[in-house]
Amino acid sequence: MNSQYYIDLEDKYGAHNYKPLDVVLTKGEGVWVEDIDGNRYLDFLSAYSALNQGHRHPKIVKALQDQLDRITLTSRAFRNDQLGPFYKKLSDMTGYQMSLPMNSGAEAVETALKVARKWGYAVKGIPKYEAEIIVAAGNFHGRTITIISLSSEPLYKDAFGPFTPGFKIVPFGDLEAVRAAINPNTAAVMLEPIQGENGVIVPPEGYLRGVADLCKQNQVLFIADEIQTGLGRTGKLFASEYENVRPDITIIGKALSGGMLPVSAVLADEPILGLFQPSEHGSTFGGSPLACAVGIAALDVIEEENLPERAFTLGNYFMDRLSEIPSAHIKEVRGRGLLIGVELKPEAGGARRFCEALQDEGILAKETHDHVIRFAPPLIIEQETLDWALPRIAKVLQMP
Repeated sequence: MNSQYYIDLEDKYGAHNYKPLDVVLTKGEGVWVEDIDGNRYLDFLSAYSALNQGHRHPKIVKALQDQLDRITLTSRAFRNDQLGPFYKKLSDMTGYQMSLPMNSGAEAVETALKVARKWGYAVKGIPKYEAEIIVAAGNFHGRTITIISLSSEPLYKDAFGPFTPGFKIVPFGDLEAVRAAINPNTAAVMLEPIQGENGVIVPPEGYLRGVADLCKQNQVLFIADEIQTGLGRTGKLFASEYENVRPDITIIGKALSGGMLPVSAVLADEPILGLFQPSEHGSTFGGSPLACAVGIAALDVIEEENLPERAFTLGNYFMDRLSEIPSAHIKEVRGRGLLIGVELKPEAGGARRFCEALQDEGILAKETHDHVIRFAPPLIIEQETLDWALPRIAKVLQMP
């Protein structure tokens, strides 16, 4: 069976809600993947930052295998011997007093929205069901009905209304717009420290610090969605650390499992997460012994291999080299750590054709918002591998 067989099978029987590159992957190890036809590629997307530790990291694979031999699921009707250690690991590593594990990133976002609303009613005293949450235009927090309700992207929402009320959308990076939107019913402001899906948009310096200060001054929670930016991707454990901001709530996922299975979590202190009472929120698979064992190993790898520091150093090196490429197509190179966007000029003909050309050169990257190529390799990548990729990237970016 060749690639076309699997592509045809997928297109015939699967919903067409994605537009992937036509490469059918069957193996992965470290920063390299292989397709069904035996072609080898450098993974420069990391499953949208879920593979910070690389494909099939041995320590995480072993934790998964060991737990598979013991017990995989208990539900939260019972306790298991992995959940407590997972909670402790999260607290020790992040400094938050409590956490609540879920599965997908979207579930963790929904969890954060729920606890922020409850906090608004129980602590701030907002009249019941009048709580408002401020978000930024260009955001991507997931695809549930409630989350698309706070999106500003027509493609994500126009066919799926009616929408959940209670959200205000303001321009990203505009501190005065946040100030103007806050009122007595504002429970929270939720932001991505860097907007990944929107094209790796880095806000102006001082923006996150300013938002955090505004929230504190007005008894409003600051929620950071670090699902894509967190756990070392941007050169810090959390991107919020670039402005010495400790959000009231931080949402993590993706690399929390090292790419093994969906694991996410909401982090906060006891006065916030302690508001949840039994039966108010839950998940059958969230906090399973399998997820917790994998999560502990994934966090261990981030610490033991100094992945945030590696991302900081190699990210600066890679961005500098990308910025030196003499291409008439490039409008801007931006990012932090190893979350990098190369924005192309409108006349370049869109980023998709460049990603397809990169595939031909043995590099897998993906376009976002039509004109941006996102480069986000696993954080375990070596400088020599970046040096292998750079001339190939330059060749593609210099094509007619």
